[in-house]
Amino acid sequence: MNVLVLGGGGREHALAWKIKQSSKCDGLYCLPGNPGTAEIAVNIKGSADDFGLIKKQVLSAKIDLVVVGPEVPLVDGLRDKFAADPDLSGILFIGPCRKGAMLEGSKAFAKGFMARHGIPTAAYRSFDINTLEEAYSFLSSMNPPYVLKADGLAAGKGVLILDSEDQAKEQLREMMHGKFGEAGNTVVIEQFLSGIELSVFVLTDGHDYLILPEAKDYKRIGENDTGLNTGGMGAVSPVPFADSDFMRKVEERIIKPTVAGIEEDRIDYRGFIFIGLMNCNGEPYVVEYNVRMGDPETEAVMTRIDSDFLGHLKAAAKGTLKNERISISEKSALTVVSVSGGYPQSYKKGHEITVGFGDTADLHVFHSGTSMSGGKLVTDGGRVLTVTVNGDSIEDCRKKAYAGLSMIKFEGQYFRRDIGLDILRYMREK
Repeated sequence: MNVLVLGGGGREHALAWKIKQSSKCDGLYCLPGNPGTAEIAVNIKGSADDFGLIKKQVLSAKIDLVVVGPEVPLVDGLRDKFAADPDLSGILFIGPCRKGAMLEGSKAFAKGFMARHGIPTAAYRSFDINTLEEAYSFLSSMNPPYVLKADGLAAGKGVLILDSEDQAKEQLREMMHGKFGEAGNTVVIEQFLSGIELSVFVLTDGHDYLILPEAKDYKRIGENDTGLNTGGMGAVSPVPFADSDFMRKVEERIIKPTVAGIEEDRIDYRGFIFIGLMNCNGEPYVVEYNVRMGDPETEAVMTRIDSDFLGHLKAAAKGTLKNERISISEKSALTVVSVSGGYPQSYKKGHEITVGFGDTADLHVFHSGTSMSGGKLVTDGGRVLTVTVNGDSIEDCRKKAYAGLSMIKFEGQYFRRDIGLDILRYMREK
């Protein structure tokens, strides 16, 4: 098979890395890719949002399967465009149709889907500028903290958790007046859930599903989960508090009704479902859906799949996933993201990067925000490189990961040094 992976970050590098391992992979292409994917695939310059370019490359490279990494092309209806084009309608495609992508593209749509199909989530109401006074009254009826979510895509920045009612009302007004652009035209106000977060990943063909390894990510820039939210500073897998009893509840109460709801609503969905969960005293609640794999969780999750990942993708795209069985490694995975100084706010690009080691069986470097300049590898984003280590325990992974990070050098480099420590504390206390 010839495979095209759309996107250019660490998630797409990890997806390409795993696909490349399959005996079914004849040719591998990434659009646009990055210097990391260039070592294992053919990079194609351009934008993952450029349908004309994508079509041209799919036809010229005789692509059999397209795997979409980021959410924007899916929310914009890329799958629908393929289905409507007679030259492309026969191409296998991983990613939902536009309606399915609304599970991520609209918080209000996702909440309505959960309510309609009996999927446990926080209580909520949706408001717009015409119902602002009602929104104020709803906030006054709630107990803090207050959760405000911009309905549309806001580059991961559209969720606010506030302790003050006055501040919540002020931020609500700002959101509806353009703080997050059109994404905040509608705002979901929901009950705050107290617990431990984790991410569960499902591959589905709209009828059947495979459960991929779960993960826990670290969103805050500072250690001990302090400071501003980021796109993710690290991840661990497996998650010890997601034991067999908890995961049974997740499958029965969330995964099965989600897939059944997709089928009942006649949504053409062949791809990933990222389920952001809150473990509230052993009970699972959905915080959000994403319609693609997460980043940096993917960089951990891919290293724990022992079966033929490309075979699973092909089956999902063809609608034959019921015949697939996934094999998951018992080894742990720990991922740490190395970022540019100043991230997630302003930062400089173009600093030369040196990496004093290469990939091994248990240590991998995935590129997130890098480029080549004058024959040198340089920084080209906030999140720069992701180091993933596999080992017999989280503690073992931590030692190897931070030893590897000590051999990565670029000006202004920063990474959290506490990834996985909370998991170790949990295991000791248990």
